[in-house]
Amino acid sequence: IIRSRLEGLGPVTVGRLADSIGMPERAIDQALIALEGEGFAIRGQFEFRDGPVEWCDRRLLARIHRYTLDRLRKEVEPVSPADFMRFLFIWHHLDPEYRVEGPMGLTALLDLLEGFQAPASAWENHLLPARMNRYNNAWLDQLCLSGQVAWARLHPPSNSGAGRRTSAPHNLPVALIFRENLSFHLSLAPGMPAEKAQLSGLSEHILEVLERRGACFFQEIVQQTRQLSGNVKQGLAELVSLGLVTCDGFAGLRDLIAPQRRPVPNRPRSPRGRKLILRTVDRTAAGRWSKLERGTAGEVDAADLVEFSARQLLKRYGVVFHKLLIRESHTPPWRELLRVYRRMEARGEIRGGRFITGFSGEQYALPEAVGQLRAMRRTKPRGNLVTVNGADPLNMVGILTPGARVPSLSGNRILFKDGEAVAARVSGSITHLGALDHHSLPAVHAALRG
Repeated sequence: IIRSRLEGLGPVTVGRLADSIGMPERAIDQALIALEGEGFAIRGQFEFRDGPVEWCDRRLLARIHRYTLDRLRKEVEPVSPADFMRFLFIWHHLDPEYRVEGPMGLTALLDLLEGFQAPASAWENHLLPARMNRYNNAWLDQLCLSGQVAWARLHPPSNSGAGRRTSAPHNLPVALIFRENLSFHLSLAPGMPAEKAQLSGLSEHILEVLERRGACFFQEIVQQTRQLSGNVKQGLAELVSLGLVTCDGFAGLRDLIAPQRRPVPNRPRSPRGRKLILRTVDRTAAGRWSKLERGTAGEVDAADLVEFSARQLLKRYGVVFHKLLIRESHTPPWRELLRVYRRMEARGEIRGGRFITGFSGEQYALPEAVGQLRAMRRTKPRGNLVTVNGADPLNMVGILTPGARVPSLSGNRILFKDGEAVAARVSGSITHLGALDHHSLPAVHAALRG
C-alpha cells in the first residue's frame, strides 16, 4: 500500500500518509524503512530546507528534479558575447562606474583574481589600479605582511634545464593567493623535477641557506652568503623565476622588478660640522624570504582540488564554459569540472543553461550572475569605452570576440566600446579592430596610450 501511494503522491510526510490510510505512524515508518532498504524510497527535506522529513519514490524524485532543471534552464535567455563582455567589465570592476575603493575593495579584487598568473610589473601598474579608485600599494603590503595574501610563481617554466634563459624580473609571471588556499594552487601547478632545476652557484647557495635556517630577512641572506646585495638580488630573481622562493611582503618582489638605483642620501651635518652617518633603507627588508614548500601540495585530495578549481573559475567569471578556459593555465580537464558543475546544479548552488550565444557545450553560472545578465540584456549600450591590458584575464579578443588574439603582454592594450573590441595597441602600433568614426579616433588613441 505504501509503495503504491509513493508512486503517485510525490514527496509526502509520514503524518500525511497516516491520515490518508488510517493507520498508525509506527507501522508506516516500518514500511518506509523497508522500502528505503530496497532502494525504492528516499527520505529528505525536498520542499523546504527547514521543513519536516519527507519520503518519495526515488525514480519519481529524479523525474521531478529533471523537470525542475529543464524549467529553470528554459527561463534563461542567452545574451550576445558583447553583452557578456559588458557584464565581465562590471563583474571585474573595470567599468569606471563600478570601481572599488580602500583595503576592503582590494581584498574583494584579490578574491576574483586569485591564482591568475600575470607579469609581476602588471599587478600594480595595470591590473589593480584599473579596478580601483586611488590604488595604494601600502594596502597590498599590509595584506601580505599580515599573512593573509602570498605571492609566488605557481607554474615553473618548461625550459628550466640547461641552456635556459631567465626572463626579466618585471616579466616574471606571478600570482596573488590567499594563504589558506596556497596548498590547492600548488597542487594544481606541476612540480619541477630536481634534475631540471640547474641553478647558478649563488642561487643554489641562497636556497641552501633558506633550507638550513628557514625564513630569512634580506640582510641575513647577504651575511650568510657573503655576497654583494646586488648579486643576492639576482640570485633571488632566478629562484623566483623558477617558483622556488617567495617573500612575506610584496615589497620584496617590488624591489626585484624595480630598476636598480644607487641611493644618494642627503647627509645633514652635526653642530660641530661632522657628517652624520645615515643608513639607507632597503626595500627588500620588508618581509622574510622563504622556500616555497611544494612537497606538501600532494596532500590535497584530488576531488577537493577539482571542486576548488571549479568554484574559483565561477567566482572569477560568473559564467563558465569550455572555451572560456583558454585564458586559464593548468586547470583540471573540462570533463572533471563538468562533474562538479552538474553536482552543484543538482544541489541548487548554480544554474545551468544557455547563457551566451555562439558557444557550444554546457554552460553554468552563479545565481547572482544570472540576475546581472538579465539586467545587462535590458540595459541599452551607452557607448562606454573600457581599456583592458594585454595581461588582464579579460583579454578575450579572439576567444569571446572575433579577430586575432592579442598577446598576453603588459605592454599591449585593447579598447572595448560597449563590449566590442574596436582597437588594440600591440608592440607600440595601434590597430583598428572595428568600425570607428573620424571624430572618435583621438579619444581612442589617447586611451590606448594610457
